[in-house]
Amino acid sequence: MKYAAKRIAMLLVTMVIVSLLAFAAFDMISGDPATAMLGTEATPERAAALREELGLNRPLPVRYCEWLAGFFTGDLGTSYSYRQPVWELIAPKVAVTLCLSVLSFLLITAVSIPLGVLSLRRTGGVRDGVRTCLNQLGMAVPPFFTGILLSWLFSTVLRWFVHGQFPSLAENPAGAVKYLFFAAVSIAIPRIAMTVRMLRSTILEELQRDYVRTAISRGNDRGAVLRRHVLKNALVPVVTFLAQTMAEIVAGGIVVEQVFAIPGLGRMLVASIANRDYPTVQAIVVILAFWVVLAGTVADIINQRIDPRLRLGGGA
Repeated sequence: MKYAAKRIAMLLVTMVIVSLLAFAAFDMISGDPATAMLGTEATPERAAALREELGLNRPLPVRYCEWLAGFFTGDLGTSYSYRQPVWELIAPKVAVTLCLSVLSFLLITAVSIPLGVLSLRRTGGVRDGVRTCLNQLGMAVPPFFTGILLSWLFSTVLRWFVHGQFPSLAENPAGAVKYLFFAAVSIAIPRIAMTVRMLRSTILEELQRDYVRTAISRGNDRGAVLRRHVLKNALVPVVTFLAQTMAEIVAGGIVVEQVFAIPGLGRMLVASIANRDYPTVQAIVVILAFWVVLAGTVADIINQRIDPRLRLGGGA
């Protein structure tokens, strides 16, 4: 428990640092949000009045402390472009992106781990060569290209869903998940291939260790040794890799959302950057950073529970 508490404390400290860097970075970016909001109607007087209204004239530390205090109460500021609270604006987008990310991760985990174990049954030969070739192909094809092919096949040809008509996640969750499934598959394919390759390599490496040879020489069933000991130890680096995958899914999903016309955080982030809507961009950046740091923290805690050596080193 001490280790988990330390990791959670480090997560909070990291998030404060990330939020400060994001807030300061957008404050230093060239361009005046007030002038951008006014457009052709901008005058020095109007721009000065709007900066006063938005609080942009106040010192950066004051604005950051107010923003940080509001963040923990759900007040992420007001969007410059839409003139409404940022959280109300991005909450539906967060739900869509979170659903897409979780669905992609479940596909990766459910498919890659069984495939990684099954790939050990027969090494060498034609079948193993075909598996290796397909694995390399899966890693090489980028998600956006797979997404284009899946969108064309299942939307244009088979008409399993209508491209660009994303059902409301709140009103029609089944329809929304069905729509997201094809995007999740395009995100998952290269990560499945990478995870299978890593799991296969770590298991083969673990099988060469002395404790495995000793256990098998004493008459223990090879399958039982694989399930109880080898797979458990081999999963430690794979769990870390899956945590990185969970973080990278969001980044990959930004492009895939554009391909499938999914109204998630990716589309909102691109539009907000183009409109210099800094409060919205800051909120999205912090949310994405939290997702990345949380994935790493959870992976560390899981690994510390799986591997007794880490448990002894990190405290219980």
